[in-house]
Amino acid sequence: MAVYTEVSDEDLIAFAADYGIGEVLSCKGIAEGIENTNYLVETEQNRFILTLYEKRVKRDDLPFYLGLMEHLAGKGIPCPTPLRTHDGQVLRELCGRPAVMVSFLPGMWPKRPGPAHCAALGEALANMHVAGADFTIRRPNDLTVGDWRPLLQASRGHADLVRPGLTAELESELTFLEANWPTELPAGVIHADLFPDNVFFRGAALSGLIDFYFACNDFFAYDVAVCMNAWCFEADGEFNATKARRMLRAYRRVREFSPDEMAALPMMARGSALRFVLTRLYDWVNTPKDALVTPKDPLEFFGLLRFHQGVKSPGEYGLE
Repeated sequence: MAVYTEVSDEDLIAFAADYGIGEVLSCKGIAEGIENTNYLVETEQNRFILTLYEKRVKRDDLPFYLGLMEHLAGKGIPCPTPLRTHDGQVLRELCGRPAVMVSFLPGMWPKRPGPAHCAALGEALANMHVAGADFTIRRPNDLTVGDWRPLLQASRGHADLVRPGLTAELESELTFLEANWPTELPAGVIHADLFPDNVFFRGAALSGLIDFYFACNDFFAYDVAVCMNAWCFEADGEFNATKARRMLRAYRRVREFSPDEMAALPMMARGSALRFVLTRLYDWVNTPKDALVTPKDPLEFFGLLRFHQGVKSPGEYGLE
């Protein structure tokens, strides 16, 4: 279970008292988090999520993340809303960790996303991009094309153990992307990690977007590409054009792509795939064997990368 920091009953009760949310009735660790420690807290009034930020999250970035969630929730985007204490605080400290309490979002993430899920996601993603337009705090993407080479360098001695010849293939792809990555595309606040386990549904209705701790300012088309890679491939690595078409059409009903964005989508998809190959490869190499979480297979996204390398036009993704 990915609970890195244990919280005593006494500490939890004292922490929760400042929010005016009633008596704490129960507290249960959430196993699915990999970056932070999360607890489901039930009080007399409602359910809430208590998050303690571990070492991988930079404290200086927390005002951006928390402010963004508060901003988006105020615009009607279904995302966790940080609670404020009686004296207006959002970010506090618990057990030596930065900590917050946020609203609980009901729903379940789809284990096997279908076309309808993809359409709902496309609409929600576009609404989020529009809603973030007037968010004033900025955070550069620290996992974009200029940051990928250090990740490759850190794993260079181990990549060929994962797959023979992998180092050379990743080096070639990175060199290509560095030379061809766009510099001018519509940009704003993006989520950057909107995988199915970060999206909740109640039946067919999307009920929540969570885990904004990779959110940043970057190209909207890159965010779309991340979602396409995360949602539109089957377990065997086959691209599902129907899912992609439904996602992209729903997105465009809210926010239309510029011609440059449409042309750049294959490049964004390649970059997104490479980003997750490299970060997963880094974790594969550097995660201790006794860690509380199991690193994810980098070769899953390597297969997606190879697919995108063969795409000749955005029409192959379902764009008209």
